Amino acid sequence: MSRADAHEVYSVSRLNQEVRGLLEQAFPLIWVEGEISNLAQPRSGHVYFTLKDAEAQVRCALFRNRALRLRFSPENGARVRIRARIGLYAPRGEYQLIAEHMEPAGDGDLQQAFEALKRRLGAEGLFETVRKQPLPALPRRLGIVTSPTGAAIRDILSVLARRFPALPVLIYPVAVQGAAAAQDIVTTLALANQRRDVDVLVVSRGGGSLEDLQAFNEEAVARAIATSAIPVVSAVGHEVDITIADLVADHRAPTPSAAAEQLSPDGSALVQAFQQLRRRLIEGHRRLRDQRRERLDRVSRRLEAQHPGRRLQERSQRLDELELRLTRALRQRLDARALGVTNLAQRLRTANPGRAVAQHRSHCQTLTTRLAIAMRAGLTQRRGRLQENARALEAVSPLATLERGYAIVRHGDDGRILRDAGELAVGDSIQARLGQGTLDAKVTSIQPAPAKPDE
Repeated sequence: MSRADAHEVYSVSRLNQEVRGLLEQAFPLIWVEGEISNLAQPRSGHVYFTLKDAEAQVRCALFRNRALRLRFSPENGARVRIRARIGLYAPRGEYQLIAEHMEPAGDGDLQQAFEALKRRLGAEGLFETVRKQPLPALPRRLGIVTSPTGAAIRDILSVLARRFPALPVLIYPVAVQGAAAAQDIVTTLALANQRRDVDVLVVSRGGGSLEDLQAFNEEAVARAIATSAIPVVSAVGHEVDITIADLVADHRAPTPSAAAEQLSPDGSALVQAFQQLRRRLIEGHRRLRDQRRERLDRVSRRLEAQHPGRRLQERSQRLDELELRLTRALRQRLDARALGVTNLAQRLRTANPGRAVAQHRSHCQTLTTRLAIAMRAGLTQRRGRLQENARALEAVSPLATLERGYAIVRHGDDGRILRDAGELAVGDSIQARLGQGTLDAKVTSIQPAPAKPDE
């Protein structure tokens, strides 16, 4: 199997057809300016030529129905401006321009006037968004300022008939081309604002050259649109045609059909919305009815349950029941109290206070005797222990040692007890405590202790 079999393979004719479709979809109508060359005008009435500038060229075709509208005779070397769509001539695989309109490039005077007026009105703020009026969501009546015999009115009415045929339309017939067209449009706009028969106006006409659209580039028309109290939609020419009316209007539609689309609600969508609302209303009504019926049944049951007669019967029965319970409780209480009195009398007879007093008196005498004996024995025992402790204390008391002829000698200056004669010097004062009294003395001589044998 070859690599080509694994991929989609185009024929030349199919390739050219698809490329032509892509070109026609990707590019809208465009304006192109250049010089005519290779002009050919066969007997069919079509016009074929090449449009070129200093660096490139492109083949062009102007078919008979469009060529008949030309207001001049094209010639080789003439500089022209064409409005065209891009296509592809499949037999030769060459892309070309299919001209819809051709005008001499000398129309630049009109273009210069257009640009000058655009700058001046723009400086005045007539194009600012803040001054534009909003469009009504659902117009009560639509006013159309256009030629009653032109293609624009047919397109608008066709779209309205398809989308929302119930929308009333009032046509204000005017001339849309020629010397008197601008004043006609101004007068009609003033009349519409005076009568107030509609709540939105569409100023419209079909496509054409810059000269054909000149009425919509007049300052008087622009100011009439700007001062209109009724919102104005400008739908002049094709999408590529931009007029002063488009810029100053409250809203611009690229075509008359688009204006009708934007201003008319979608009838089928409204029908669907109404049907949905109707279903919701029916469902809501049914749900509310069921809720109210359920509430009525609940209230009825409560009313029946709370009927005064029934409540009186229940209260009477409850009263009888309480009376029986009270009688029974009183009888039980009296019986219990009687039994309690009997038991207390029996216990009183059994527990005679005289016998208990005699028993307690005897027990008290016994305890008194035992207390006296215990006190004498305790005193004797403690007296003996005191004497023993006194003898033991006397045996170890330093005072007893002093009674046997010993003395406690202290230094006369600081009162410390002296244990070694070497701690004194001749002439030091000493104090000696004897068994009876004390005495003060001075050292006159010192006899050191004899040395121990092992030293």
